[in-house]
Amino acid sequence: MNKLLNVSLQTKILTLVISLILFVILLQTGISVYLESKEIHEKTAKLALQTAKMVSFMPAVKQAFRSEDPSAEIQPVAEQVRYEVGAAEVIVSNRQGTMYSYPDASLIGEKVIPGDNYMALVFGGSYNSTATGRLGPMIRGKAPIFIDYGKYERSVGVVTVGFLLEDIEKQVLKKVAKSSLWALAVLMVGAAGSILLARNIKKDTLGLEPYQIASLYRERNAVLLSIKEGVIATDENGMITMLNHSAREMLGLNEEAIGQSYKKLFPSSHLLRVLKTGKPETNREIELNDKVLIVNRTPVEENGKIVGVVSSFRDKTEIQNMIVTLSEVQKYSEDLRAQTHEFTNKLYVLSGLLQLGEYEEAINMIQNEAGSHMLQNRILFDQIRDAKVQAILLGKIGKASEKKVEFTIDPNSSLQMLPGRIHISQLITVLGNLIDNAIEAVQDQENKKVEFFVMDVGNDIVFEVADNGHGMSEEALNQLFTIRFSLKKGTDRGYGLSNVHKVVKEWNGTIEVDQPEGGGTVFTVYVPKKGEK
Repeated sequence: MNKLLNVSLQTKILTLVISLILFVILLQTGISVYLESKEIHEKTAKLALQTAKMVSFMPAVKQAFRSEDPSAEIQPVAEQVRYEVGAAEVIVSNRQGTMYSYPDASLIGEKVIPGDNYMALVFGGSYNSTATGRLGPMIRGKAPIFIDYGKYERSVGVVTVGFLLEDIEKQVLKKVAKSSLWALAVLMVGAAGSILLARNIKKDTLGLEPYQIASLYRERNAVLLSIKEGVIATDENGMITMLNHSAREMLGLNEEAIGQSYKKLFPSSHLLRVLKTGKPETNREIELNDKVLIVNRTPVEENGKIVGVVSSFRDKTEIQNMIVTLSEVQKYSEDLRAQTHEFTNKLYVLSGLLQLGEYEEAINMIQNEAGSHMLQNRILFDQIRDAKVQAILLGKIGKASEKKVEFTIDPNSSLQMLPGRIHISQLITVLGNLIDNAIEAVQDQENKKVEFFVMDVGNDIVFEVADNGHGMSEEALNQLFTIRFSLKKGTDRGYGLSNVHKVVKEWNGTIEVDQPEGGGTVFTVYVPKKGEK
């Protein structure tokens, strides 16, 4: 069954065209035969009737009926007329049916085959009839012969002119044969045209058969649906001809984008540059719809001409977010190690003082450390009840201590357990980046101070991180949350605050930046307690 369906395109087109032409030819031939046959029958009947009337009006024929041997005069005339009009028979008979003329002279004097002379003799009418004579089935024309006897006219005989139906059919067949030659020529031209058409279509389809194209189409859709990279194809005019599911999701497009101008949808893209240069571009980093994409563009060539571009891209933002999250977890781990290292050093010092017998100095050191951490620990463990925030702050306290930064938690801070929708990785991204940036911002200050405040009274949870650094310019404030914008030196910068902003948006919250008159910067994050799970 599949072999029957998977026939070549040329065979399909050739079969279709020839079948269609044959159908039209047979239909036209049938109609033509019918019309020709009808027309020839009508003409023959008319000719037979007119010939019969003509013979019946001939003076020589009428005069012959008054002679002793009518056939001697009528037979030559009848045969001459028969020859001229091409009739099968011209019969002149008297009222009794005796024939005075017949193609076979030996039958003259015999009776006509009983038939339909009655109407001509009795009613004196001329008419056509179809009957079977001695020569076979024929169309006849009959006309009465009248002789004037002075006071009246009398029908003395009948003229019968007959044409064989066989001869009429031969005429029809001759015309059909001529038409068939033209039909054959049309069939040959149609076959040749269908072959050329099939070859042209196969050239346009790169020699592939329809079932192969259908198979490739299904496989292409399956491949495009399975790959996670976005794929967009455009034609030579920059109009989008194809995009896969991943491209629609990444770029926020729908099926209506197909057929639209790529330049119109993405004015900042340089895809059309590949159409002009014909040179592929690989691993180009671009920003589209607040996302960082890694793009590869490949021109599509046909006969040495650029006919389109296929652009594939992957979302670097997701990869970057994962890297940043891992980095934050790593920072958190390093902060805890820093805190452990700090206290280990202090324990070594305390151990040394005790071994040297400097008990009073050791007691003073313990009291100072206990005094400085007592308030922080009370706030951290008594007023802030969420373990995730406690862990992050413990790590940052250790890091600040190692950096010689005075990190304090506002005594008015208060926090219950955070909603389940706020995950530890998100908290690390937001609090970790804000506190780290604050610690880095005060490194050049003589008195390095960073303050943290949290409050969940009311409908919002408020996180606030303040530093006494140099602050930022107006221009920097406007680009603060832009991807890859950073005031710090070095590569792979500018993702921290953009990720903070993204996470806060996921929480349906807001973030504010303020620069007090005394200097420094304050970041405040507002997160609704109730939100989508």
